[in-house]
Amino acid sequence: MAKGTEKMGSAGRMGARYGVVVRKLTRDIEKIERSKFECPTCHHASVKRKASGIWECRHCDAKFAAGSYAPTIKSITTKELEMAKEREKPEGGVKNDL
Repeated sequence: MAKGTEKMGSAGRMGARYGVVVRKLTRDIEKIERSKFECPTCHHASVKRKASGIWECRHCDAKFAAGSYAPTIKSITTKELEMAKEREKPEGGVKNDL
């Protein structure tokens, strides 16, 4: 198994190849996807990634689908969409909901 470096973490296995930007992005994504998250069912911090988009709680054995790299991606996207809709509302007294 390749050994990472202190500075590049898991992307240290790439050595000097592929460029620093790609290695930093890889390091950040792998750090997020390998960390533990809170379970939406039992609220225990033991959700791990099984495959791309498939997450499993090791405490209560709940399986669910979510984002590829973090299970919180869908809720963040939903909040951003709601905020964008609020910004697009016309200012004034008339509402057009058609």
